[in-house]
Amino acid sequence: MLRALGIRDFVIVDRLDLEFGAGFNVLTGETGAGKSILLDALDLLLGGRAESGLIRPGAERAELFAEFECAPDGAVAAWLTTNDYADAPGELLVRRVVDTSGRSRAAINGRPATLGQLRELTEQLVDIHGQNAHLMLTRAGAQRALLDRFANASVALAAVADAHATWREADASLKAWLASAEDWAARLETLRHDIAELEPLASDPQAIEALEAEHRRLAHAQGLIEAAQAALQQVDEGELNAHDQLAAAAQRIDGVVALDVRLAEALAALQSAEAAAAEAASDLRRYLDRADLDPERLDEVEARLGELQRIARKHRSTPAELPALLETLRAERAQLGGDGEEDAEARLRQRAEAARASYDRLAEALRAQRAPAAQRLAETVTATMQRLSLSGGRFEVLLQAEPEPTAHGNERVEFLVSANAGMPPGPLGRVASGGELSRIGLALSTAGADSLAAGTLVFDEVDAGIGGGVAEVVGRMLQALGGRRQVLCVTHLAQVAACAATQFRVSKAVRDGLASSRVERLDAAARIDELARMIGGVQITDTTRAHAGELLEQLGGTSGTGGPRQRVLLS
Repeated sequence: MLRALGIRDFVIVDRLDLEFGAGFNVLTGETGAGKSILLDALDLLLGGRAESGLIRPGAERAELFAEFECAPDGAVAAWLTTNDYADAPGELLVRRVVDTSGRSRAAINGRPATLGQLRELTEQLVDIHGQNAHLMLTRAGAQRALLDRFANASVALAAVADAHATWREADASLKAWLASAEDWAARLETLRHDIAELEPLASDPQAIEALEAEHRRLAHAQGLIEAAQAALQQVDEGELNAHDQLAAAAQRIDGVVALDVRLAEALAALQSAEAAAAEAASDLRRYLDRADLDPERLDEVEARLGELQRIARKHRSTPAELPALLETLRAERAQLGGDGEEDAEARLRQRAEAARASYDRLAEALRAQRAPAAQRLAETVTATMQRLSLSGGRFEVLLQAEPEPTAHGNERVEFLVSANAGMPPGPLGRVASGGELSRIGLALSTAGADSLAAGTLVFDEVDAGIGGGVAEVVGRMLQALGGRRQVLCVTHLAQVAACAATQFRVSKAVRDGLASSRVERLDAAARIDELARMIGGVQITDTTRAHAGELLEQLGGTSGTGGPRQRVLLS
C-alpha cells in the first residue's frame, strides 16, 4: 500500500508531502488544477522516463519519494531480501532524483538502485490504468501474467520454465554435437590413440622412477665396479689396508689398557671402527658379486626412456608428468562418450527428446489451467463491460500456439475487445480508446483482484465518456475493489468521488506571478462542498449541497479523517 508521497521541485511543485489512506482514494478538482502532477510523479517513481523539463524552473534537481507498506512475509519483502535492500520489516522507501542534465538516480531503502531494479520492484507494488500512463494491459507479457494469476497457475508456470531451461540445454548440446560431429569424432580418435600409447609406459609413476634409477645404474656400471673394487682394497684386501691397521692399533692398546683405564674408551672406539671396516668390506664384496656389465639391458632401458621422452615432448610435458596426463585424457574420453558409449549422437538425442517430452507434458498441463480460466475471465469482463457504458461490447482471451517452445508455455496470450455491438474484436491496445481502456482495466482488475500482484491500483480517466447511473456503477466497483486493494483514482464525477473512503481536492492559483497548487484532504463538510461543485459547477446552491450530502450518504463514502481539513501548498 502507498502510504506517503513526497515531491520536491517537480514541474510547478515546490514541496508536497501527502499521506494516503487504505481503501478507495479519489483526487478531484477543476481541469488543469494539477491532478496529473501526482500521477506523473508516481509514474517517474515507478521507473518512468526522466527529463530535465520535469524540474521546477530555478531548481537544480527534482526529488521524489514514496513510502510503501508491504507484508513482511510477502513477495516484495522476499525481493528486498534477495537483492540486499531489506530494512525495517513491512516498510519500503523508494526515491528518485533528476538533475538538470536529465540524468537520474534511484534508491531503495536508502541504497542506490538501477532503473531496472526500480521497475522490477515497483511492478509488484503499483498498477496504473490510464491513457496518460504506461499501460501495462496493452503488453503481451502483462496480459499473460494477468491470465496466469487469474488461473492460479504460478506453480505450473514455474515448472514449465524449469523444463524449458532443461530442454534448451539438452537441445543446445545435441546441436553443438551435430555441428561439430567430425571434430568430435576426430578428437575421440586422437584420445584413443594417445591413451593406447601412454598406457604401457605411463600407468605407474613408481615404475617410471624405478626405470630412471636402473638407467643411472647401468649407464655408470663400470665406474661403480671400479670404485667398489678400489674401496675394498683400501678397506680390507690391500697390502696396507684400513682393517689391518685398525686391528693392530686395537691390539696394542688392548695390551696396555690394564695399566691405565683411561685408554678404555679409545680401545672401544678402535674395536668399533675395526668391526665397521670389516662390515663395509663385506658389503663391498656382496655388491661386487652382484655387479655386472649388461649392455643389452642398458640398451633396452635406454630405448624405453627414449620412448617416454618422445611422448613427453609430444604432449609438451615431462616423463614424470605423463601418468597425470594419462588420467586427464581418460576423463575427457569418458566425457565424450568414448568409454563404452560409441554412439554419442544417440545418447544426446535421447536426452533432448526426453527433456522435450517432459516440457510438452508440463506445457499442456499449464494450457489446461489457462483455457478454462481464459473463458471465465472473458465472460466476467464482458458482463462487467455492459455495466460500464460499453453495452454490446465483448472481451475475449485468445490463446494462440507459439511457433517454438517458450519459458511461458506453448501459447501466446492476447486480449481482444470489441467496444461496440457488431464490431469484430481486435487487440486491446489498438481498438480501445483511453477512457474505454481504463474501464476495461477496471473490469479486469475487479475480476482478478484477489490474484493481483500489486497492492495499489491507480485509475486515471476511468470515468471518461460516462455519467449518470454508469458513473455510480464505476464508483461502487472501485469502492468494492478498495476493500481488497488500495485504490487511487482521478475523477471528475461526483458519483465516483462520493464512493471513496478518502477524498483529496487539487486546486491552482497564481501567487506573485507564479502558478501554485494546493492539495487538501477533505473532511465530511468539505467533501459536501466539493461534491456540490462537481454537481453544480461554479454556482453552489443549497440544493446542490443537499444533493451532494444525499449522494455522500447514499453511496457510503467517508472522509477518512474525522478532523479538520489538511492542506499542503504546492508552488
